[in-house]
Amino acid sequence: MTTPSRARPLTAVAFAALACAGGDEGDAAAAPADEPASDLLLDPAALAETAPESFRARFETSKGTFVVEVVRAWSPNGADRFYNLVKNGFYDDVRIFRVIDGFVAQFGLHGDPAVSSAWRNVAILDDPVVESNVRGTVTFAKSSAPNSRTTQIFVNFGDNSRLDEDGFSPFGRVVEGMDEVVDQFHSGYGNNVSQGGLATQGNAYLNERHPELDHVVTATLVDPAGN
Repeated sequence: MTTPSRARPLTAVAFAALACAGGDEGDAAAAPADEPASDLLLDPAALAETAPESFRARFETSKGTFVVEVVRAWSPNGADRFYNLVKNGFYDDVRIFRVIDGFVAQFGLHGDPAVSSAWRNVAILDDPVVESNVRGTVTFAKSSAPNSRTTQIFVNFGDNSRLDEDGFSPFGRVVEGMDEVVDQFHSGYGNNVSQGGLATQGNAYLNERHPELDHVVTATLVDPAGN
């Protein structure tokens, strides 16, 4: 999956290809994940519930906990996809592989190559941009092609409202842990993590090449009582 571009050339937004973060994916032979994926995660068609009109998701990470509040009216297709991914454990043990100070923290490529492959082309329809990409909002990554959102999401570090006109539709915002957790994610690798290597080798690739990356330990839906 592609990614929002920080810089805008004169002609168009520069969207990166799958391997935009590095050119070493050519030697990326498939490797087993640390833990086998559940059968549900290998069957995207089975994960198609409609999300509540609003809900929260708690992310326990290597830096601490942050909470995302989702408003379905902002981006219905995005909210539904996010709800199903969180509910079924997709983001558990996922690395936060692209952290660019002042821009975004991006994650959502699964640590098991089989799961990444299953979801690679299972895109959702675009949503109109209702809410702007300001600090703390959470948005699906996409390419310049229409209807190209799959599983990758990013948190906006600053005012990235220039992404609005390119169809990046926020579906929620970080309501707890932005300063204390999200802002602290390791950014030393910048744009230099190969998405191709991650997609084909999974967490094994990142553990070897980029061991300092932060990661999601587990992501869960928060019930109405706040648990």
